[in-house]
Amino acid sequence: MQPAVTTPAPAVADDNIFGTLPRSASARNVWKAVRTLLLVSVVISVVVNPGSLRSFWAFAITYGYTLMYSTGLWLTNGYAVDWLNRRYTWTEQPLRRLLLTLAVSLGGSVLVIVLMNVLLLLLQGQSLRHLASEQTYWNILLPLIVTVIISLFNHGRAFFLRWREASVRAERLEKETAVARLDSLRRQVDPHFLFNSLNALTSLVEEHDPARAVRFIRQLSQVYRYVLESGTQELVPLADELRFAESYLFLQQTRLGHALVVEMSLPAPAVLARFSVPPLALQLLLENALKHNTAFQADPLRLHVALDADARTLAVRNTRRPRALAPGEASGLGLKNLAARYAFFTDKKVEVGEQDGDFVVVLPLLEI
Repeated sequence: MQPAVTTPAPAVADDNIFGTLPRSASARNVWKAVRTLLLVSVVISVVVNPGSLRSFWAFAITYGYTLMYSTGLWLTNGYAVDWLNRRYTWTEQPLRRLLLTLAVSLGGSVLVIVLMNVLLLLLQGQSLRHLASEQTYWNILLPLIVTVIISLFNHGRAFFLRWREASVRAERLEKETAVARLDSLRRQVDPHFLFNSLNALTSLVEEHDPARAVRFIRQLSQVYRYVLESGTQELVPLADELRFAESYLFLQQTRLGHALVVEMSLPAPAVLARFSVPPLALQLLLENALKHNTAFQADPLRLHVALDADARTLAVRNTRRPRALAPGEASGLGLKNLAARYAFFTDKKVEVGEQDGDFVVVLPLLEI
């Protein structure tokens, strides 16, 4: 006699575990999911068919069927969550995500439940025509209702957790951006920079070179105007940042003379117009190169700024000749703050490293 197998209530997994199964999850998460499925299937088998405990084979068939049932619903909803998370986030399109969640969860669950009822009829040796019977109707409807309720609860929980995470992350990044902005402003309006610039201007006046002195004053004015105006902006056009960098480098070249060699490899202005960067990002890299390396007339410090439009990156390369700095002068916060500011706008990282003896920093360019 064929042991009776009752349609079990569905076991719907926690949303966090859903997200781990379809991807390359850690062994710990996978094992946690497997243990949960095995344990839940035992409980459901006992609850829905306690009579199967009288026979090992009856319980084995009930348990196997329940495990397949639960695993099917688990994975179906799991892949649905993973797929939806990659394309429609709760924070950006909550209503559309809710409707898609209902559609995908209902469609996938109905498919699994119908297939498992087909398997149940085959195990019991009955005709598939019984799918249209009232008993089978309730065997499909009741698990579907329970599945949808549990699934919506888990999706709602996932929405809340992601919303809270996004809120905390936005607050943290806002603080980091404010700290970075203040730090940039403090460093750029540096008394040492102003002192060195005025010394260079004094030399031009003493050399009776009024044309260069006037240009120097204008470029110095441009530098400080840009610093003050960009301090309240999150992003600035790349073209504006490059014009500011040219003014800044003019001042430094006037001061250092042939000890500083600058090369800029840039595309046409139409290409530059596509991109934006955080304000003073490029200037930070130029300042770091001048601050951390020695420069001599006979052996100049070389700076190379290059834009790769296809890769959407701006690279700053300088010869690496470290010089000793006074205690507290090299805080190391500049690049960290810059990376934190970029994290607010993009997942792309600021790349820092060495190539052929040069120090290289690559900034991702943003398209608005």
